Amino acid sequence: MSQKLLLSAKEIDIILHRLACQLIENHTHFKDTVLIGIQPRGTFLADRIKKILLEEYQVDNIKVGHLDITFYRDDFRRGEKTLEANKTHIDFVVEDKRVVFIDDVLYTGRSIRAALTAVQSFGRPQEIELLTLIDRRFSRHLPIQPNYRGRQVDAINQEKVKVNWEENEGKDAVYLIDN
Repeated sequence: MSQKLLLSAKEIDIILHRLACQLIENHTHFKDTVLIGIQPRGTFLADRIKKILLEEYQVDNIKVGHLDITFYRDDFRRGEKTLEANKTHIDFVVEDKRVVFIDDVLYTGRSIRAALTAVQSFGRPQEIELLTLIDRRFSRHLPIQPNYRGRQVDAINQEKVKVNWEENEGKDAVYLIDN
């Protein structure tokens, strides 16, 4: 197994600031906008974007939630591996809000499909957008595209994209791993 560094911590920081600025351009005051990180790994990105918006750009009143999609996945109970649920933490209603789903890697699109179903438990959004750090554009099973993307990666065959977050792995980095 070999791995190639795709993004360093500095490059990730630059991309996160660009994504935050794009959100500001499209949502200005965030009055009717909520950010929802998709469990498990989109929550690190959502929290990091919130921190940048608050500290660097003084955008306050940002609502951020974490959404678990485990029981909404179409592969739930299909494999031998038991899926473990994460916690959903959404302490606001999404009714008539502009929702921005946030996930670290957009691969097949199945996680986003599950998130679209799961979020309905919290109301009917006015609009849903997608922000992702990595877009694996040639791997889609569903017609889902991000509104905001950090970097496109063309991974082929058995290659995987692994995003490491400082909060979880001790250092920010994105790797392309060849099995």
